[in-house]
Amino acid sequence: MTITDTSGLALTGASASAREHYLCGLSELQRFVGDPVGSVDRAIAETPGFVMAHVLKGYLFGLSTEREAMAVARACHEAVLPLATTTREQGHVAALGHLAEGRWHEASRVLEELTIEFPLDALALQAGHQIDFFTGNARMLRDRIGRALPAWDRTMPGCHAIFGMQAFGLEEMGDYQRAEQFGRAAIELEPRDGWAQHAVAHVMEMQSRQRDGIAWMHANKEGWTRESFLQVHNWWHLALFHYDLGEVDEVLSLFDGPVYGKRSTLSLNMVDASAILWRLCLGGIDVGDRWAALAANWAPKAAAGNYAFNDAHAMMAFVGAGLEAPAKTLLETQREAMQADDDNAAFTRDVGHPVTLAMKAFGEGNYKETVRLLRPIRAVAHRFGGSHAQRDVIDLTLIEATLRDGNAQLARALTAERALARPESPLSTLFTRRAVALGTN
Repeated sequence: MTITDTSGLALTGASASAREHYLCGLSELQRFVGDPVGSVDRAIAETPGFVMAHVLKGYLFGLSTEREAMAVARACHEAVLPLATTTREQGHVAALGHLAEGRWHEASRVLEELTIEFPLDALALQAGHQIDFFTGNARMLRDRIGRALPAWDRTMPGCHAIFGMQAFGLEEMGDYQRAEQFGRAAIELEPRDGWAQHAVAHVMEMQSRQRDGIAWMHANKEGWTRESFLQVHNWWHLALFHYDLGEVDEVLSLFDGPVYGKRSTLSLNMVDASAILWRLCLGGIDVGDRWAALAANWAPKAAAGNYAFNDAHAMMAFVGAGLEAPAKTLLETQREAMQADDDNAAFTRDVGHPVTLAMKAFGEGNYKETVRLLRPIRAVAHRFGGSHAQRDVIDLTLIEATLRDGNAQLARALTAERALARPESPLSTLFTRRAVALGTN
Protein backbone atom coordinates (compact mmCIF):
# COMPACT_ATOMS: atom_id res chain seq x y z
CA MET A 1 0.00 0.00 0.00
CA THR A 2 1.31 3.44 -0.99
CA ILE A 3 1.68 5.84 1.93
CA THR A 4 0.49 9.37 1.13
CA ASP A 5 0.30 12.72 2.90
CA THR A 6 -2.98 14.43 3.77
CA SER A 7 -3.32 15.68 0.19
CA GLY A 8 -2.84 12.25 -1.37
CA LEU A 9 0.75 12.86 -2.50
CA ALA A 10 3.02 9.81 -2.32
CA LEU A 11 5.58 9.55 0.48
CA THR A 12 8.16 7.12 -0.83
CA GLY A 13 9.83 4.97 1.80
CA ALA A 14 7.48 5.95 4.62
CA SER A 15 5.78 3.68 7.11
CA ALA A 16 2.43 4.57 8.65
CA SER A 17 3.99 5.73 11.92
CA ALA A 18 6.90 7.53 10.22
CA ARG A 19 4.30 9.36 8.15
CA GLU A 20 2.76 10.70 11.36
CA HIS A 21 6.14 11.98 12.58
CA TYR A 22 6.70 13.66 9.21
CA LEU A 23 3.26 15.28 9.18
CA CYS A 24 3.85 16.49 12.72
CA GLY A 25 7.13 18.09 11.64
CA LEU A 26 5.49 19.71 8.61
CA SER A 27 2.67 21.07 10.77
CA GLU A 28 5.20 22.44 13.26
CA LEU A 29 7.03 24.20 10.44
CA GLN A 30 3.77 25.61 9.08
CA ARG A 31 2.98 27.06 12.51
CA PHE A 32 6.61 27.83 13.50
CA VAL A 33 6.17 25.93 16.75
CA GLY A 34 7.66 22.97 18.58
CA ASP A 35 10.60 20.93 17.32
CA PRO A 36 10.16 20.01 13.66
CA VAL A 37 13.74 18.73 13.44
CA GLY A 38 13.05 16.32 16.29
CA SER A 39 9.86 15.13 14.61
CA VAL A 40 11.52 14.51 11.26
CA ASP A 41 14.51 12.82 12.92
CA ARG A 42 12.08 10.34 14.45
CA ALA A 43 10.66 9.64 11.02
CA ILE A 44 14.13 9.07 9.55
CA ALA A 45 15.20 6.86 12.45
CA GLU A 46 12.19 4.64 11.88
CA THR A 47 12.44 4.52 8.08
CA PRO A 48 15.85 5.70 6.75
CA GLY A 49 14.57 5.45 3.17
CA PHE A 50 11.80 8.02 3.74
CA VAL A 51 12.55 10.48 0.95
CA MET A 52 10.48 13.48 2.03
CA ALA A 53 11.65 13.22 5.64
CA HIS A 54 15.22 13.83 4.49
CA VAL A 55 14.00 16.65 2.26
CA LEU A 56 12.06 18.34 5.06
CA LYS A 57 15.08 18.16 7.36
CA GLY A 58 17.27 19.59 4.62
CA TYR A 59 14.92 22.54 4.15
CA LEU A 60 14.79 23.20 7.89
CA PHE A 61 18.56 23.60 8.00
CA GLY A 62 19.01 25.15 4.57
CA LEU A 63 16.53 27.94 5.34
CA SER A 64 18.14 28.86 8.66
CA THR A 65 20.73 31.25 7.08
CA GLU A 66 23.36 29.74 9.41
CA ARG A 67 26.60 28.79 7.66
CA GLU A 68 27.11 25.68 9.81
CA ALA A 69 23.60 24.46 9.04
CA MET A 70 24.36 24.23 5.33
CA ALA A 71 26.53 21.17 5.98
CA VAL A 72 23.46 19.39 7.38
CA ALA A 73 21.40 20.48 4.36
CA ARG A 74 24.06 19.04 2.05
CA ALA A 75 24.16 15.81 4.05
CA CYS A 76 20.38 15.46 3.74
CA HIS A 77 20.67 15.98 0.00
CA GLU A 78 23.39 13.35 -0.30
CA ALA A 79 21.36 10.90 1.77
CA VAL A 80 18.30 11.21 -0.45
CA LEU A 81 20.02 11.16 -3.86
CA PRO A 82 20.24 7.35 -4.20
CA LEU A 83 16.69 6.76 -2.95
CA ALA A 84 13.88 5.84 -5.31
CA THR A 85 11.56 8.81 -5.81
CA THR A 86 8.47 9.97 -7.65
CA THR A 87 8.76 12.81 -10.16
CA ARG A 88 7.47 15.22 -7.53
CA GLU A 89 9.98 14.03 -4.97
CA GLN A 90 12.78 14.29 -7.53
CA GLY A 91 11.86 17.96 -7.87
CA HIS A 92 12.22 18.43 -4.13
CA VAL A 93 15.60 16.68 -4.16
CA ALA A 94 16.80 18.99 -6.94
CA ALA A 95 15.52 22.09 -5.12
CA LEU A 96 17.23 21.02 -1.90
CA GLY A 97 20.48 20.48 -3.78
CA HIS A 98 20.37 23.99 -5.19
CA LEU A 99 19.52 25.47 -1.80
CA ALA A 100 22.33 23.57 -0.08
CA GLU A 101 24.82 25.06 -2.54
CA GLY A 102 23.53 28.60 -2.11
CA ARG A 103 21.63 28.72 -5.40
CA TRP A 104 18.53 30.30 -3.89
CA HIS A 105 16.99 31.48 -7.16
CA GLU A 106 17.36 28.12 -8.87
CA ALA A 107 15.78 26.37 -5.88
CA SER A 108 12.92 28.85 -6.10
CA ARG A 109 12.43 28.11 -9.80
CA VAL A 110 12.29 24.33 -9.27
CA LEU A 111 9.77 24.70 -6.45
CA GLU A 112 7.72 27.07 -8.59
CA GLU A 113 7.38 24.40 -11.27
CA LEU A 114 6.50 21.82 -8.61
CA THR A 115 3.66 23.83 -7.16
CA ILE A 116 2.23 24.66 -10.57
CA GLU A 117 1.93 20.90 -11.20
CA PHE A 118 1.13 19.98 -7.58
CA PRO A 119 -0.68 22.93 -5.96
CA LEU A 120 -1.46 20.84 -2.88
CA ASP A 121 2.22 20.21 -2.15
CA ALA A 122 2.26 22.06 1.17
CA LEU A 123 5.99 21.64 1.76
CA ALA A 124 6.90 22.95 -1.69
CA LEU A 125 4.73 26.02 -1.05
CA GLN A 126 6.23 26.53 2.40
CA ALA A 127 9.85 26.17 1.32
CA GLY A 128 9.33 28.28 -1.78
CA HIS A 129 7.65 31.03 0.22
CA GLN A 130 10.55 31.16 2.66
CA ILE A 131 13.02 31.35 -0.21
CA ASP A 132 11.00 34.23 -1.68
CA PHE A 133 11.33 35.98 1.68
CA PHE A 134 15.08 35.43 1.95
CA THR A 135 15.58 36.68 -1.60
CA GLY A 136 13.21 39.62 -1.21
CA ASN A 137 10.98 38.50 -4.09
CA ALA A 138 7.73 40.25 -3.18
CA ARG A 139 5.85 39.29 -6.31
CA MET A 140 6.55 35.59 -5.86
CA LEU A 141 5.66 35.83 -2.17
CA ARG A 142 2.20 36.68 -3.41
CA ASP A 143 1.93 34.78 -6.69
CA ARG A 144 3.46 31.44 -5.69
CA ILE A 145 0.66 31.02 -3.16
CA GLY A 146 -1.99 32.74 -5.27
CA ARG A 147 -1.54 30.21 -8.06
CA ALA A 148 -2.17 27.33 -5.67
CA LEU A 149 -4.95 28.97 -3.68
CA PRO A 150 -7.89 27.74 -5.83
CA ALA A 151 -6.93 24.13 -5.01
CA TRP A 152 -7.29 24.73 -1.26
CA ASP A 153 -10.26 25.19 1.03
CA ARG A 154 -10.64 25.91 4.72
CA THR A 155 -11.40 22.31 5.63
CA MET A 156 -8.02 20.98 4.45
CA PRO A 157 -5.25 20.31 6.99
CA GLY A 158 -2.72 23.13 6.88
CA CYS A 159 -4.96 25.57 5.02
CA HIS A 160 -4.20 28.16 7.69
CA ALA A 161 -0.59 28.22 6.46
CA ILE A 162 -1.69 28.85 2.88
CA PHE A 163 -3.83 31.76 4.05
CA GLY A 164 -1.01 33.10 6.24
CA MET A 165 1.52 32.97 3.42
CA GLN A 166 -0.94 34.60 1.05
CA ALA A 167 -1.44 37.35 3.63
CA PHE A 168 2.28 38.09 3.79
CA GLY A 169 2.65 38.06 0.02
CA LEU A 170 -0.23 40.48 -0.41
CA GLU A 171 1.21 42.76 2.28
CA GLU A 172 4.64 42.88 0.64
CA MET A 173 2.88 43.88 -2.60
CA GLY A 174 0.98 46.66 -0.84
CA ASP A 175 -2.44 45.01 -0.94
CA TYR A 176 -3.05 45.70 2.73
CA GLN A 177 -6.81 45.20 3.01
CA ARG A 178 -6.81 41.72 1.50
CA ALA A 179 -3.60 40.84 3.33
CA GLU A 180 -5.24 41.55 6.65
CA GLN A 181 -8.33 39.55 5.68
CA PHE A 182 -6.26 36.49 4.80
CA GLY A 183 -4.11 36.84 7.92
CA ARG A 184 -7.08 37.09 10.24
CA ALA A 185 -8.72 34.13 8.51
CA ALA A 186 -5.56 32.08 9.08
CA ILE A 187 -5.52 32.90 12.79
CA GLU A 188 -9.17 31.95 13.07
CA LEU A 189 -8.26 28.54 11.67
CA GLU A 190 -5.06 28.17 13.70
CA PRO A 191 -4.26 30.68 16.49
CA ARG A 192 -0.71 29.33 16.76
CA ASP A 193 0.24 30.23 13.19
CA GLY A 194 3.07 32.63 13.96
CA TRP A 195 3.60 33.54 10.29
CA ALA A 196 -0.02 34.64 9.85
CA GLN A 197 0.21 36.61 13.10
CA HIS A 198 3.28 38.39 11.80
CA ALA A 199 1.70 39.03 8.38
CA VAL A 200 -1.08 41.10 9.97
CA ALA A 201 1.50 42.88 12.12
CA HIS A 202 3.30 43.82 8.90
CA VAL A 203 0.11 45.32 7.52
CA MET A 204 -0.34 47.47 10.60
CA GLU A 205 3.33 48.48 10.58
CA MET A 206 3.16 49.64 6.98
CA GLN A 207 -0.08 51.53 7.64
CA SER A 208 1.31 53.13 10.83
CA ARG A 209 -1.53 51.64 12.87
CA GLN A 210 0.58 51.38 15.99
CA ARG A 211 -2.21 51.09 18.55
CA ASP A 212 -4.03 48.53 16.40
CA GLY A 213 -0.80 46.61 16.11
CA ILE A 214 -0.18 46.56 19.84
CA ALA A 215 -3.75 45.37 20.43
CA TRP A 216 -3.40 42.70 17.73
CA MET A 217 -0.26 41.26 19.29
CA HIS A 218 -1.63 41.26 22.83
CA ALA A 219 -4.97 39.70 21.81
CA ASN A 220 -3.30 36.44 20.72
CA LYS A 221 -0.10 36.46 22.76
CA GLU A 222 -0.55 32.88 23.95
CA GLY A 223 -0.94 31.75 20.34
CA TRP A 224 2.25 33.26 18.93
CA THR A 225 4.54 32.83 21.94
CA ARG A 226 3.94 29.27 23.14
CA GLU A 227 6.79 27.03 21.98
CA SER A 228 7.24 29.26 18.93
CA PHE A 229 10.58 29.66 17.19
CA LEU A 230 9.20 32.77 15.48
CA GLN A 231 8.28 34.48 18.71
CA VAL A 232 11.40 36.69 18.88
CA HIS A 233 10.51 38.15 15.50
CA ASN A 234 6.93 38.73 16.60
CA TRP A 235 8.13 40.39 19.80
CA TRP A 236 10.26 42.57 17.52
CA HIS A 237 7.11 43.62 15.68
CA LEU A 238 5.52 44.63 18.96
CA ALA A 239 8.66 46.62 19.80
CA LEU A 240 8.43 48.42 16.43
CA PHE A 241 4.96 49.69 17.24
CA HIS A 242 6.19 51.14 20.52
CA TYR A 243 9.30 52.56 18.82
CA ASP A 244 7.27 54.50 16.28
CA LEU A 245 5.20 55.94 19.13
CA GLY A 246 8.37 57.08 20.88
CA GLU A 247 7.80 54.72 23.82
CA VAL A 248 11.47 54.05 24.42
CA ASP A 249 11.13 52.48 27.87
CA GLU A 250 8.75 49.88 26.50
CA VAL A 251 11.10 49.11 23.60
CA LEU A 252 14.04 48.63 25.96
CA SER A 253 11.93 46.47 28.25
CA LEU A 254 11.01 44.22 25.32
CA PHE A 255 14.62 44.04 24.21
CA ASP A 256 15.83 43.07 27.69
CA GLY A 257 13.05 40.52 28.02
CA PRO A 258 11.63 38.40 25.20
CA VAL A 259 13.68 39.79 22.32
CA TYR A 260 17.20 39.34 23.63
CA GLY A 261 16.99 38.51 27.32
CA LYS A 262 18.18 34.96 26.60
CA ARG A 263 21.00 36.26 24.36
CA SER A 264 20.33 33.94 21.45
CA THR A 265 23.17 33.03 19.12
CA LEU A 266 20.85 32.36 16.17
CA SER A 267 21.33 34.85 13.35
CA LEU A 268 17.61 35.33 12.73
CA ASN A 269 17.10 36.36 16.36
CA MET A 270 20.20 38.53 16.48
CA VAL A 271 19.06 40.35 13.34
CA ASP A 272 15.99 41.50 15.26
CA ALA A 273 18.07 42.50 18.27
CA SER A 274 20.47 44.55 16.14
CA ALA A 275 17.59 46.18 14.31
CA ILE A 276 16.01 47.38 17.54
CA LEU A 277 19.18 48.80 19.07
CA TRP A 278 20.22 50.49 15.82
CA ARG A 279 16.86 52.23 15.51
CA LEU A 280 17.18 53.47 19.08
CA CYS A 281 20.70 54.74 18.46
CA LEU A 282 19.54 56.55 15.33
CA GLY A 283 17.20 58.44 17.64
CA GLY A 284 20.05 59.35 19.97
CA ILE A 285 18.97 56.90 22.69
CA ASP A 286 21.69 55.62 25.03
CA VAL A 287 21.29 51.84 25.11
CA GLY A 288 24.00 51.32 27.70
CA ASP A 289 26.07 48.17 27.40
CA ARG A 290 23.48 46.23 25.43
CA TRP A 291 25.57 46.30 22.27
CA ALA A 292 28.45 44.46 23.93
CA ALA A 293 26.64 41.18 24.60
CA LEU A 294 25.02 41.19 21.17
CA ALA A 295 28.27 41.97 19.36
CA ALA A 296 30.03 39.18 21.25
CA ASN A 297 27.52 36.69 19.84
CA TRP A 298 27.83 38.13 16.34
CA ALA A 299 31.64 38.02 16.40
CA PRO A 300 32.03 34.28 15.60
CA LYS A 301 29.83 34.84 12.54
CA ALA A 302 31.89 37.71 11.13
CA ALA A 303 33.64 35.29 8.79
CA ALA A 304 30.49 33.40 7.76
CA GLY A 305 29.97 35.20 4.46
CA ASN A 306 26.88 33.22 3.48
CA TYR A 307 24.00 35.71 3.75
CA ALA A 308 24.50 39.42 3.24
CA PHE A 309 21.37 40.48 5.12
CA ASN A 310 22.87 39.01 8.29
CA ASP A 311 26.18 40.77 7.62
CA ALA A 312 24.58 44.21 7.67
CA HIS A 313 23.01 43.54 11.05
CA ALA A 314 26.23 42.11 12.45
CA MET A 315 28.00 45.31 11.46
CA MET A 316 25.41 47.35 13.39
CA ALA A 317 26.41 45.46 16.52
CA PHE A 318 30.14 45.83 15.89
CA VAL A 319 29.71 49.56 15.34
CA GLY A 320 27.52 49.90 18.42
CA ALA A 321 30.03 48.03 20.58
CA GLY A 322 33.05 49.75 19.04
CA LEU A 323 34.64 46.48 17.88
CA GLU A 324 37.10 47.06 15.04
CA ALA A 325 38.51 43.55 14.59
CA PRO A 326 35.28 41.68 13.75
CA ALA A 327 34.13 44.63 11.63
CA LYS A 328 37.31 44.32 9.58
CA THR A 329 36.90 40.55 9.29
CA LEU A 330 33.32 40.99 8.14
CA LEU A 331 34.27 43.40 5.36
CA GLU A 332 37.13 41.17 4.21
CA THR A 333 34.79 38.17 4.16
CA GLN A 334 32.26 40.11 2.11
CA ARG A 335 34.93 40.91 -0.47
CA GLU A 336 35.66 37.19 -0.75
CA ALA A 337 31.95 36.36 -0.84
CA MET A 338 31.46 38.61 -3.85
CA GLN A 339 33.81 36.32 -5.81
CA ALA A 340 31.92 33.13 -4.96
CA ASP A 341 29.75 31.13 -7.36
CA ASP A 342 26.47 31.42 -5.47
CA ASP A 343 23.58 33.84 -5.16
CA ASN A 344 24.96 35.47 -2.03
CA ALA A 345 27.71 36.94 -4.21
CA ALA A 346 25.07 39.10 -5.89
CA PHE A 347 23.21 39.73 -2.61
CA THR A 348 26.46 41.09 -1.19
CA ARG A 349 27.66 42.98 -4.26
CA ASP A 350 24.36 44.68 -5.09
CA VAL A 351 23.19 45.59 -1.59
CA GLY A 352 24.90 43.93 1.36
CA HIS A 353 28.39 45.35 0.99
CA PRO A 354 27.37 49.00 0.45
CA VAL A 355 24.85 48.80 3.32
CA THR A 356 27.46 47.27 5.64
CA LEU A 357 29.99 49.94 4.68
CA ALA A 358 27.33 52.59 5.27
CA MET A 359 26.60 51.33 8.76
CA LYS A 360 30.30 51.52 9.57
CA ALA A 361 30.56 55.01 8.11
CA PHE A 362 27.57 56.15 10.17
CA GLY A 363 29.19 54.82 13.34
CA GLU A 364 32.34 56.77 12.52
CA GLY A 365 30.34 59.97 12.11
CA ASN A 366 30.97 60.08 8.37
CA TYR A 367 27.40 60.96 7.47
CA LYS A 368 28.16 62.24 3.99
CA GLU A 369 29.68 58.86 3.09
CA THR A 370 26.69 57.08 4.61
CA VAL A 371 24.37 59.06 2.35
CA ARG A 372 26.57 58.41 -0.69
CA LEU A 373 26.48 54.67 -0.10
CA LEU A 374 22.81 54.29 0.74
CA ARG A 375 21.08 56.47 -1.83
CA PRO A 376 21.89 54.33 -4.89
CA ILE A 377 20.84 51.01 -3.37
CA ARG A 378 17.40 51.86 -1.97
CA ALA A 379 15.63 50.90 -5.18
CA VAL A 380 17.30 47.48 -5.27
CA ALA A 381 17.54 46.79 -1.54
CA HIS A 382 15.02 43.96 -1.81
CA ARG A 383 17.69 41.93 -3.61
CA PHE A 384 19.37 40.96 -0.35
CA GLY A 385 16.21 39.72 1.28
CA GLY A 386 14.02 40.63 4.21
CA SER A 387 10.73 42.49 4.30
CA HIS A 388 9.78 46.10 3.74
CA ALA A 389 9.58 46.56 7.52
CA GLN A 390 13.07 45.11 8.03
CA ARG A 391 14.65 47.06 5.17
CA ASP A 392 13.12 50.27 6.50
CA VAL A 393 16.25 50.56 8.63
CA ILE A 394 18.07 51.58 5.44
CA ASP A 395 15.73 54.54 4.93
CA LEU A 396 15.86 55.46 8.60
CA THR A 397 19.66 55.48 8.53
CA LEU A 398 19.71 57.52 5.32
CA ILE A 399 17.34 60.14 6.72
CA GLU A 400 19.22 60.40 10.00
CA ALA A 401 22.57 60.66 8.22
CA THR A 402 21.19 63.41 5.97
CA LEU A 403 19.90 65.36 8.96
CA ARG A 404 23.18 65.01 10.83
CA ASP A 405 25.14 66.00 7.74
CA GLY A 406 23.14 69.23 7.57
CA ASN A 407 21.94 68.63 4.01
CA ALA A 408 18.73 70.63 4.28
CA GLN A 409 17.50 70.15 0.72
CA LEU A 410 17.90 66.38 0.72
CA ALA A 411 16.49 66.15 4.25
CA ARG A 412 13.33 67.97 3.20
CA ALA A 413 12.99 65.73 0.16
CA LEU A 414 13.46 62.49 2.08
CA THR A 415 11.18 63.47 4.94
CA ALA A 416 8.46 64.60 2.52
CA GLU A 417 8.76 61.21 0.84
CA ARG A 418 8.36 59.42 4.15
CA ALA A 419 5.46 61.60 5.26
CA LEU A 420 3.64 60.68 2.06
CA ALA A 421 4.30 56.97 2.54
CA ARG A 422 3.51 56.96 6.27
CA PRO A 423 1.38 60.03 7.00
CA GLU A 424 0.04 58.67 10.30
CA SER A 425 3.47 57.90 11.74
CA PRO A 426 4.64 60.06 14.67
CA LEU A 427 8.19 59.34 13.52
CA SER A 428 7.43 60.86 10.12
CA THR A 429 6.19 64.00 11.85
CA LEU A 430 9.36 64.19 13.94
CA PHE A 431 11.59 63.79 10.90
CA THR A 432 9.69 66.51 9.03
CA ARG A 433 9.98 68.91 11.97
CA ARG A 434 13.73 68.35 12.16
CA ALA A 435 14.16 68.85 8.41
CA VAL A 436 12.23 72.12 8.51
CA ALA A 437 14.31 73.34 11.47
CA LEU A 438 17.47 72.43 9.60
CA GLY A 439 16.43 74.56 6.66
CA THR A 440 15.85 77.63 8.85
CA ASN A 441 19.24 77.49 10.63
